[in-house]
Amino acid sequence: MKIDSLNTLLEEEIKDIYDFEKRLVRAIPKMAKAASSEELRSALTEHLEATKNQVNRIEQIFQLLGSSPKAKTCAGMKGILEEGEETMQMDVANQSLLDVSIIGAAQRVEHYEMAAYNAVRAMAEQLGKQEIVDLLQENWDEEHEADERLAEICEAILSGMEGEEVEDEGEPSARPARRSGGATS
Repeated sequence: MKIDSLNTLLEEEIKDIYDFEKRLVRAIPKMAKAASSEELRSALTEHLEATKNQVNRIEQIFQLLGSSPKAKTCAGMKGILEEGEETMQMDVANQSLLDVSIIGAAQRVEHYEMAAYNAVRAMAEQLGKQEIVDLLQENWDEEHEADERLAEICEAILSGMEGEEVEDEGEPSARPARRSGGATS
């Protein structure tokens, strides 16, 4: 397809987002099932419901654009989810390590989604499509909230592991210093 206008580009990007949100509706339950932390499982399950709502908002955007909902394969998210599958198959020494790696995979998903939403929101703003901007902002806000919750859960799990001996090839591992300020970017 030839992209000959910002409207056309916006619609193509929305097709990409539609694909990755639908993929996530199928992937999140697998992540939740693999998690051992009840808090992580709960966060993932709650975000699954948000993701289903995000799919509905994207379908509303298609209506506002005057087109039918249609997905375009999102190779980026497909790759991120494949890595997430590999994460869940890792041979880990304990469940806390698996939970931390699941969180890392989930946060990569959230960051990819937030970047996509930022770009399409800017396009919609440029086109003066405020209803679409508002729907995209709502989805971005939910992704950001999920990312922050995952970061908090990760910190709690890592704090609980501080007393555990975590070694790599016989050498004690060093944790990087925590950032001050508590803000995530």
